[in-house]
Amino acid sequence: MLEPATTYEALVRDFRWEIPERYNIAADVNDRWALTEPDRPAILEHAPDGAVATLTHGALRARSLALAAGLSARGVGVGDRVAVLLPQSAAVVLAHLAAYRLGAVALPLAGLFGEEALRYRLADSGARAVITDAAGLAKLAPIRDALPDLTLFIRVDGAGDGAADLAALMAEGRHEKFETRETGPDDPALMIYTSGTTGLAKGALHGHRVLLGHLPGFLMMHDFPGPGDGPIWTPSDWAWAGGLLNVVMPSLRLGLPVVARPTARFEPEAAFRLMADLKVTHAFLPPTALRMLRAVEAPRTRFDLAALRNIASAGEALGPETFAWARDALGLTIGEAYGQTECNLVLASCRRAGVARPGSTGRPVPGHRIAILRPDGREAGIDEPGEIAVRAPDPVLFLGYWNQPEATAKKFRDGWWMTGDTARRDGDGYVHFVGREDDLITSAAYRIGPTEIEDCLLRHPAVALAAAVGRPDPLRTEIVKAFVVPRAGFVPSEALAADILAFAKRTLSAHEVPRELAFRDSLPMTTTGKIIRRLLRDEG
Repeated sequence: MLEPATTYEALVRDFRWEIPERYNIAADVNDRWALTEPDRPAILEHAPDGAVATLTHGALRARSLALAAGLSARGVGVGDRVAVLLPQSAAVVLAHLAAYRLGAVALPLAGLFGEEALRYRLADSGARAVITDAAGLAKLAPIRDALPDLTLFIRVDGAGDGAADLAALMAEGRHEKFETRETGPDDPALMIYTSGTTGLAKGALHGHRVLLGHLPGFLMMHDFPGPGDGPIWTPSDWAWAGGLLNVVMPSLRLGLPVVARPTARFEPEAAFRLMADLKVTHAFLPPTALRMLRAVEAPRTRFDLAALRNIASAGEALGPETFAWARDALGLTIGEAYGQTECNLVLASCRRAGVARPGSTGRPVPGHRIAILRPDGREAGIDEPGEIAVRAPDPVLFLGYWNQPEATAKKFRDGWWMTGDTARRDGDGYVHFVGREDDLITSAAYRIGPTEIEDCLLRHPAVALAAAVGRPDPLRTEIVKAFVVPRAGFVPSEALAADILAFAKRTLSAHEVPRELAFRDSLPMTTTGKIIRRLLRDEG
């Protein structure tokens, strides 16, 4: 466990990995509390009408053991993939813990996935069972015949349409004696498909040790929460590594109650109201959500946010403008972090450890060795852009891509996991994210990252969201094109576009200034809240 320290250097000096020979995520996050403090709250389900239902660790253990027994009786066993297609709810955690106890592999699926995205992931993974609800089952109905491996359908809201009832399955399981499987840290536990901003998504398979690998980064980005803190909340889908592994599982492990609020749409005022009403102490908010919160005037005056002591963020570069807003409007220093589905939370900032710098993702999390490498494999110089690389082996690093050993091997170079993301390291060791290799803009020999451009545009009072991409140009290779979602009350026009571009010219370097600007009602995003710049580039 990473212990709080007064300096980052002390954290690095004193940290050592301790990975046990036998380790199971369910036993670690749930049993350790259920057997000592069974009444400790685990999940707080926040209903649309404001009612809150509490699931304790004791009840979670009993139900997850019963579900594991019920799944086992239906033929689900070691290594089988168990899909979870549900909105934020206690049932998500219940399903995951039951799968881990079985030695099966939990396969989280986002509720926003369309028919083809679901078909591809379920077919590619060979999922044996799916735990869902009526809405999820309706989505699956047209593709069931294309999924011969998927033989067990379980509904959390009652039997029907060829699906068994979760409650009945647990009732059957309670009559069986079931013990959590003694898994090893490298035994498969979880498979999360990459977000698919480019190409087909790949199944990133993780061992049980992935939770232990996340803990140091979790503690840093959330400013070292303890079992006396909480609740913690995120609007991020729990099917994403950011929701599941940056919030849910580490929080349960530390004894923090987790808020479950099933909603597909992020509404800034409702978010502030929820944090105020439930006395949320820690929140994980993706950069897009934070930018939307900026539209709410005087949040500390309108909402009682006295309990809120930390906001963490990851998924994309935050930018200094949003960092400054949180400091000025909320009195908080955002704990930013970086990682990927395959290797998450390896860079982080932390106010308590004195690691916080506007425009920077932070520094390497203790226990992880990070380098910024040139194309020839040598380490880049100070402020020289290069590719973020993570030294293997590493407890948080995935086992490999599902059934794609060649794709896995291509991502390693001389013992380094190559992320495909570009960054630079300053003279103080802070890492500044530049962008994904696919998102970099090449213009007149300059390599331009979209983040600084987008952050500049967000400072204009008319801009709610912004994206910058490269458009092919015969003279410069590419020019910068901006896509802007205007704030409420601003009407798109040539005059407004000219005003925004003039603002950019006063702020950005000449080669970074967009030469074109287009207004949109919304921007294409993944289920994790990342802008899909590829689709914007395709528009030309």
